[in-house]
Amino acid sequence: MTETAIDPHGPEIVTEGTGWHEQLGDRAELDASFTAFAKTRADAVRDLGHRVAAAGRAMELPGLLVRNRRFWVHNEWRGNRVVGCRAGEDLALTVTDVAALEDVLSALVGAEPTDLQGPRWVLSDPAAAQREAQHRAVEDARQRAEGYAAALSGRLGTLRRLSDAPTHAGPVAFASRESVGPDVRSLGLEPEPVRVTARCTASWTLLT
Repeated sequence: MTETAIDPHGPEIVTEGTGWHEQLGDRAELDASFTAFAKTRADAVRDLGHRVAAAGRAMELPGLLVRNRRFWVHNEWRGNRVVGCRAGEDLALTVTDVAALEDVLSALVGAEPTDLQGPRWVLSDPAAAQREAQHRAVEDARQRAEGYAAALSGRLGTLRRLSDAPTHAGPVAFASRESVGPDVRSLGLEPEPVRVTARCTASWTLLT
């Protein structure tokens, strides 16, 4: 968006700028779920404990952080009658060492989770990428403003105001070690670029 306005302080040009920066993710997020079904609630919880315990090797691997655990249990219905009980545990995991990703995935798959999703690549410290994106956003806004100033046979003056819009980060090999789980090296789970975007609105003095 670009607009030209007249105010008591003289004419101004308002422009929007967008900038982004990409770099390879250095952390991987995974979601794993384990469930168990039994006739009674106690048996379902006990069986779930056995299944989660089978993933204990993966949980203890270096370079893995368990961000969150969520336990749940509920009755299973068939029509209007209860036929058993299902218990589950959802794990939110972060692989802080990408060299450990294959071992973690292999161990998790070997534990036979009900559901396993990932990796989603993220940055451990997005601040530097954010600053670069902001720099490019301001430069984009400046170049747009200079173009409109020239079109008005003027030139760009000082910056009056700068406002920021929310930024977003999102995604668009490893050492081989002996593992008891399936071999996942052929899946191509290399780190992927993470893009950080910045947007700004800038107001500039128009000199005529």
